[in-house]
Amino acid sequence: MSGLDPAGTRGPLFTDHYQLVMSQLYLREGLADRTARFNYFFRSYPDYGSHQAGYCVTAGLGALLEWMAGFTVAPRHLDALRALTGPDGARLFDDAFLDWLDVAGFDDIEIHAVPEGRVVHPHVPVLSVTGPLAVAQLLETPLLNFLNYPTLIATKASRIVGSARGGSCLEFGMRRGAGSAVDEGARAAMIAGFDATSNVQASLDMGTTPKGTHAHSMVQAYMALGLGELEAFRAFARSYPDGCVLLVDTIDTLRSGMPNAITVFEELRAAGHEPVGVRLDSGDLAYLGVRAAKMLDDAGFEEASIVLSGELDELTIWQILTQMADDAASEGVDWPRLRDRLVYGVGTRLIVSEGDGALGGVYKLVALRGDDGEEWLPAIKVSDSPQKTPIGGLTTAWRLYDQNDAATADLVTAAGDQPFADRDTEELHHPHRDGVFRRLRQSEVSRVEALHALAFAGGAPVAPPQPVPELAARCADDVAALSAGVRRLVNPHTYHVSLDGSTKATQRELIARANASAPRSR
Repeated sequence: MSGLDPAGTRGPLFTDHYQLVMSQLYLREGLADRTARFNYFFRSYPDYGSHQAGYCVTAGLGALLEWMAGFTVAPRHLDALRALTGPDGARLFDDAFLDWLDVAGFDDIEIHAVPEGRVVHPHVPVLSVTGPLAVAQLLETPLLNFLNYPTLIATKASRIVGSARGGSCLEFGMRRGAGSAVDEGARAAMIAGFDATSNVQASLDMGTTPKGTHAHSMVQAYMALGLGELEAFRAFARSYPDGCVLLVDTIDTLRSGMPNAITVFEELRAAGHEPVGVRLDSGDLAYLGVRAAKMLDDAGFEEASIVLSGELDELTIWQILTQMADDAASEGVDWPRLRDRLVYGVGTRLIVSEGDGALGGVYKLVALRGDDGEEWLPAIKVSDSPQKTPIGGLTTAWRLYDQNDAATADLVTAAGDQPFADRDTEELHHPHRDGVFRRLRQSEVSRVEALHALAFAGGAPVAPPQPVPELAARCADDVAALSAGVRRLVNPHTYHVSLDGSTKATQRELIARANASAPRSR
């Protein structure tokens, strides 16, 4: 930390250099107060190499709005900027800009957003920012920081929850994550359907109960003292008789850990307590899990949980379950019952989003008020890569559901327009390929849902933050509305994101205008 802000806080200098430089330029050029619209969106789903996401889950909005509401500029921030110099040795930021920054805030910013916990798709605006150009520019970097990482983690967590097929998922990633971002990662995992996290601070901030087992070091300590694994397990059971989950792989899972755990479980039951289960953290988890279940069943502990941990992600869980289903039959273990007893402790591969460690979320200017202060002038960035060209102008987004109430497409329309409002058929155009479209009849659609809601106005969130369980329920509903093909872990089916005819025409016009303004080569 620089010492400019207390640990764990983010002040107005929590931004990129060029955001401040641009805001000063706008002030000098008389553009600072001109109303602008920026959109936040991402261009592609995470691709983990051997498997790919077919949807994302948005997260991080709550933290962003809280930061905006508490935004303050202190003398220390202004002094730090006053001391910065440019290449010529002169001050980089002048007094006029620092005076402007001193009273800057987000009172004039409005945010319309897809609420947290919802499924979202590429190119569809997840969030729109409207307000004075210079202030909206300052918001870019912190907004991306607050939204990209949690959305990345919520997406992977949602895939893990789906792969677990009803099994309980616990977030164990704090020790492997990046600094305090692990708190946001834990919350994102909970939004996506994880049942708990081992991160105590994040749990208490969310109003949930942290969960965990015990360390290998406890068993190692008792072994070093000559007391052995059994006495270590007994010590843990004495302290936590009603929450006893024993880590059984410190010595030998099947020949030492499981027999000693069963001995302690029998002692607990005799004393009037019911053990919770065992945890497997290494080795062939599928093989060991089935045989641990067999040993527990034979000892009369058919309801004891089996916690699997150690380098898990959505693909390894799917592979483990596939192997366990086969092994259970050969061992005479009731597979449906065993599957319902499994708990997954997921750490490193979730908290770092192994395979794809960053979401390519971007924040682009899409419209600016004209000189009259009334007319909106659409803006666009034209790229040599068509998929990097954003959707310009004022827009809104809708989700269309088919007759089975499954999400069939997200449609971006001009602001103020609504699909099927005055027509029986909609043309759904590909966002980056001209001439590629399909026609959808109103009779094929069961409902049309607006995706955006006003989230921030007047310097404050428009509603109190929703509890994480409510966000998790929303996420579960959205994921359930996707087709099985879109949810598929490997090579998922493409979910349709489209532009209506008016928005597609605006996009073509803006691209043509930009290309026409480019200097022609001789």
